[in-house]
Amino acid sequence: MLLKEARKRWQEADGNPQESSGTMDSDSQLELEPQEETENALVTHSSDEALYCEADAPSTMEKEKTAWENSETDLETEDDEKLYTTGQRELYLEACKLLGVVPVSYFLRNMEEPYMNLNHHGLGPKGTKAIAIALVSNTSIIKLELEDNYIMGEGVLSLVEMLHENYYLQELNISDNDLGLEGAKIISDFLQRNISSLWKLKLSGNNFKEESAALLSQALSSNYQIKKMNLSHNQLSDTGGEQLGQMLAINVGLQTLNLSWNHFHIRGAVALCNGLRMNVTLKKLDLSMNGFGNEGAMALSEVLRLSSCLVYLDISGNDIGNEGASKLSRALEYNESLRVLKLFLNPISMDGAVLLIMSIKKNPKSRLEELDISNVLVTEQFTKMLEGVYAVHPQLDVLYKAVQGLAEKKALFLCKNPMKLIQSYADTNNITMLDFFKSLNPTGAMEMTVGDFRKALLQQNKVRLNHCQIRDLVKRLQQKAGTVNFSFFK
Repeated sequence: MLLKEARKRWQEADGNPQESSGTMDSDSQLELEPQEETENALVTHSSDEALYCEADAPSTMEKEKTAWENSETDLETEDDEKLYTTGQRELYLEACKLLGVVPVSYFLRNMEEPYMNLNHHGLGPKGTKAIAIALVSNTSIIKLELEDNYIMGEGVLSLVEMLHENYYLQELNISDNDLGLEGAKIISDFLQRNISSLWKLKLSGNNFKEESAALLSQALSSNYQIKKMNLSHNQLSDTGGEQLGQMLAINVGLQTLNLSWNHFHIRGAVALCNGLRMNVTLKKLDLSMNGFGNEGAMALSEVLRLSSCLVYLDISGNDIGNEGASKLSRALEYNESLRVLKLFLNPISMDGAVLLIMSIKKNPKSRLEELDISNVLVTEQFTKMLEGVYAVHPQLDVLYKAVQGLAEKKALFLCKNPMKLIQSYADTNNITMLDFFKSLNPTGAMEMTVGDFRKALLQQNKVRLNHCQIRDLVKRLQQKAGTVNFSFFK
């Protein structure tokens, strides 16, 4: 097997991995064959996104292995002590040599970091296997990104074998790898075992169809560890919707599910909603860019009427008109949990928009913080009605396209830079901007929820701000979804 072969090479080098042929210092060029010229093909990659982990690495879990796990695989490690002494970098370099692939310099330099971004590196199945071998004993990496690497079924199998041994990796992105049915089978078998610490899995853009949906739905029906799942940009249609609906009715783990950009229409929409009515754990659901229509909106209205856990719902681009908006508005009169409702890119006119905002006004227990109808053109009369809604629910922000007939000069005045207004107040009163923002929070803490932040800004009388200006402040201060942070002013 692969690691046995690598171990043999180390033994031939008297236990010194640095003397093994083809293995050099990680900062130098890396040889693949003794007689082969080194390739100057190592490209430095860096990630622009913040290295943010949502959970701490769990302690190692001890599990009784099944016969399948005890069987010999390419990732098996029989002599753990010797493997650790060789070092993970040397292990990775030797695996690359045996598999005939070029080592990734970014991976070598960042093996001890919690976040590893290897998106778009062209790894292929063998390059992925080399990465998996090195990760078997890695205790640092918590989040691994492998999007768009053409890893195929062979690569997925290597990752699954690694996850049978590695209990530190928590988030995995293998989107856009065209895994198809073969990949779905491997992943489904793995999910049914509930044996890793993985809780976030992104499988977007993998050409999953009905058979894949059936396998993944069956696996998720018994899986209780995956909390966030992304199945967007696949080819799941109404039959897949029926299977996923059955899964949602009994799943007790999922909290976030992304099914956007698939092919769900009325039958699939109704089936999904039937499952959602019985689900008690899902908090965030993205169904945008499907074909629910007004009938699907009616099924969703029943979900919203009964749900006490769903806080985020995106149904943008679903061909929902005023009739569907009317059905949803009736549910909003009773819903007490939803905080974000996105209806962007639906054929809703101002009449449908009025129904939506007035239903929120009628519900004194509404917790809605954002209603996105940003393609709807409204009138000044609508904005006056909206002010009445804001008086009842100051935490709410309604996004609409524009106001018909509103003078450009007046529009510019309404969106005057709020930072300058707050800075002027702070200078006049000999305080800092940080003091102003911290005064909005009763606890004096550096963070607030977006809803509480909006409410506090509207209720304070030091600096008069409108919703357009408050929206601008939220964009500037929001570091993660649903929360603003004032550390910017330190």
